[in-house]
Amino acid sequence: MQVREYTFSFEVFNSIEELTILDSLLLNKAKEATIHAYAPYSKFRVAAAARLGNGEIILGTNQENASYPAGICAERVLLSTSSSIFPSVPIETIAITYKNENGLSNHPISPCGICRQTLQEYEQRQKTSIRLLLGGLEGNIYVISNASLLMPLAFTSNELK
Repeated sequence: MQVREYTFSFEVFNSIEELTILDSLLLNKAKEATIHAYAPYSKFRVAAAARLGNGEIILGTNQENASYPAGICAERVLLSTSSSIFPSVPIETIAITYKNENGLSNHPISPCGICRQTLQEYEQRQKTSIRLLLGGLEGNIYVISNASLLMPLAFTSNELK
């Protein structure tokens, strides 16, 4: 028997003021976009903002529906938008934030499992890593250099060969 370990490192910033100008701008765009989330059931508004290789910033928000929990997460809305509008332009950084209408929004949240899988495959598709900025409306911000780090032992297209 062998025991293997998976670990990764990420940066923790105490507040948005510690980020670079470009990163704080991107996170603020995501914060502003939470108003466009459609979350009448969970009251948990999630928004994502991406900075593309051409400098464009695009947004995505979660979209719930009456057959809750069937809906689509902000991260997958963002990836779909990016691949539709700018199919050959890589995503450099994605900022993800949320507004919890039932409580606090003061710590980073991480993408769900489906979004982690989708981010991992999107990185594989564009052949370059995607940085993640994870933060609430206030508090600490996590910076992860490569979205695939969130999905160890991922099921990839290689398994289908």
